[in-house]
Amino acid sequence: MKKSALLALSVFSLTACAQMSAPPDSSGEALLSGGAALPVPNDPWYSAGRTALERRKAVTAIEGRAKNVILFIGDGMDPTTVTAARIFDGQSRGEDGEENILSFEHFPHVALSKTYTTNRQVADSAGTMSAMVTGIKTKSGVLSVTNAATRGDCKSALANPAATLGELAKQAGLSVGVVSTAEITHATPGAVYAHSADRGWDVDSAMPAEAKAEGCKDIARQLIDFPYGNGIDLALGGGRAHFLPETAPDPEDEGENGLRADGADLTAEWMALSPQHLFVWNTAQLEEAPADAKVLGLFERGHMKFEADRADDAGGEPSLADMTRQAVERLSGADGYFLMVESARIDHAHHGGNAYRALKDTQEFAEAVAAARAMTNEQDTLIIVTADHGHTMVFQGYPAKGTDILGIAGEAQGDGKAFTTLAYANGPSSVFLLEDLSEGRPEPTSDEATAKDYRQQALIPMRSGTHGGQDVAVYASGPRAHLIGGVVEQNYIFHVIEHALDLRQRVQDNTR
Repeated sequence: MKKSALLALSVFSLTACAQMSAPPDSSGEALLSGGAALPVPNDPWYSAGRTALERRKAVTAIEGRAKNVILFIGDGMDPTTVTAARIFDGQSRGEDGEENILSFEHFPHVALSKTYTTNRQVADSAGTMSAMVTGIKTKSGVLSVTNAATRGDCKSALANPAATLGELAKQAGLSVGVVSTAEITHATPGAVYAHSADRGWDVDSAMPAEAKAEGCKDIARQLIDFPYGNGIDLALGGGRAHFLPETAPDPEDEGENGLRADGADLTAEWMALSPQHLFVWNTAQLEEAPADAKVLGLFERGHMKFEADRADDAGGEPSLADMTRQAVERLSGADGYFLMVESARIDHAHHGGNAYRALKDTQEFAEAVAAARAMTNEQDTLIIVTADHGHTMVFQGYPAKGTDILGIAGEAQGDGKAFTTLAYANGPSSVFLLEDLSEGRPEPTSDEATAKDYRQQALIPMRSGTHGGQDVAVYASGPRAHLIGGVVEQNYIFHVIEHALDLRQRVQDNTR
């Protein structure tokens, strides 16, 4: 990490230490005459608090225009997930975990973002990401169209597009990249470059005939046909099936074919755009691609592997940190760039009630942020880290400090059985889904609870756990990052990025 970046970091870690309470050592207590208490300067928590104050006082705003912006999205990464992942990360190195700090928690500017959409208190990724890349709030289920559009109505979407950061950045002369561990046509990456009446229209075979007749394009097609500048410069993620025809065998998954009903091979169309356009589907091909290549990397037929399972991938897929390094290196240049990086499978693990994989992917997400910060200069690169929405995981009980975050919190007062520190309000592991409850809920053991396949117990039975409606944190570092603060509407993030890059003026200059 660059020295300049370190000067503005550590605010979160030291502030957290300052706010912790630890009983002072009796040898350190001192009294003024008359019985007034003095501070305890030799107490480590007191010292950490003073250091945090001094460092916070030294933080100054970086006022200049940003050359580059990286927007990191931890899908479903609410504050509870961050706290649990912080401990998980520390404990993976043999520490207690509570004092640990994830890479983005060092960023000097923090806000809370309200995640509702115009029609849902608890939102989905389509409406929330659309807010962050268009500057407006819209409905759940649609991609980068205004609230006037109706989900599933092609004509209304065509009539009400909302310009995205991807489009504006290209018109301003910047490079644009999208990285995700989901299918690259999924809601979060798709909102950067596509407009759709339905997030589910990611491949032509998933669209109704009427919508296709009315002129709507599937999301994969919109990536290839991106009309601004010289097109998207880089896209790394999963979702090969959406780019290959039904007759084309998948290069990795034997017996599986593409999903396109129109017969189009979009990977071939990508490579036909220019001699620099290259399609790859594994890590070796990505690493061997020329430095000037415009890369479409699709590393799984569907979503990419969870980080906990990535080593088992037969074809060899890159980690989120690997893809982030590749993206930053390939996009860096004289004109600047806008890059969106999503850790999508945090959300998928939470939906499945599996805290281990959610925390492991959050840990990898933090590694990706650290990689980006190490490769950039905070004086010219604004990095914003946030989530699109939350989930229903809870952090509960009164476990002792240093207890395995995935382990047993204690015994429940009601039934006298052990319960885990992490649990879910709803999901597929609800105890009410069990056929035999004659002896009450099952009692987890420590070995069971800490296994990577364990699904934490949930209350309300659901086939897939729902999202949560809580605010999510926004962390920022770099030019104009000081504009991130307070409690904000989610669409405000767009306005900070647009202002940091001065996109409005740059687009006007380029279109005169």
